[in-house]
Amino acid sequence: MKIFAAIFLLISCNVFAGTIKGHVKAQPRPEAMEDVESGKYENRKYKFLERVDYDEMKDFVVYVDQPISNINQPPPKPMQVVIQKDGTFKPHVLPVMVGTTVEWPNNDDIFHNVFSISEAKPFDLGFYKSHEVKRVTFDKPGRVDIFCSIHTRMNCIVLVLENPFFAATDKDGNYQIPDLPAGAYRLKAWHERLPSQTMDVTVPVNGEISQDFVLTVTGLPKY
Repeated sequence: MKIFAAIFLLISCNVFAGTIKGHVKAQPRPEAMEDVESGKYENRKYKFLERVDYDEMKDFVVYVDQPISNINQPPPKPMQVVIQKDGTFKPHVLPVMVGTTVEWPNNDDIFHNVFSISEAKPFDLGFYKSHEVKRVTFDKPGRVDIFCSIHTRMNCIVLVLENPFFAATDKDGNYQIPDLPAGAYRLKAWHERLPSQTMDVTVPVNGEISQDFVLTVTGLPKY
């Protein structure tokens, strides 16, 4: 009996668990650089066009993209916050687990509106100013694009995931997913404007593994 109790204690303390860490970056397709190298963007007609800076891309999310049957727990952070400040949603991308409630405080002295028409969670919080906080619980997995109906550049994304094993990258593109039970997993790196990349990984009983990702525009159907 004591042996079984000890085994249960080890499992509950995540002794049989490891960590996945790594780096995510984006890169352009080679042909996208041809016009830049030929100097066409020096023309007055094009020089005001803002090109995508792949080196400066951020807001990547890495997550385990599969059901995990032996995990049955509430969200690790049941309450999260997206702030409306200076006409911007902060953070721009928020990964959460299904069941998480997100608060939307307006820290500006003007009206903002928070709404989504995404299939995973359509909602409208109406118009409100500072000192008022409204909340939404995200109860289905999926990508939820969120906007303000007044201000054109106010948009953000809540990425609702089915398990707690995910991480947003830091400012340098690094991520870490700790306490993942030992086993084989499908790991996905996501960005809002690039195709995702998936890797198969095996997490050891303890210790850590490293998995890097490079995202670019590839693998899409040709027309």
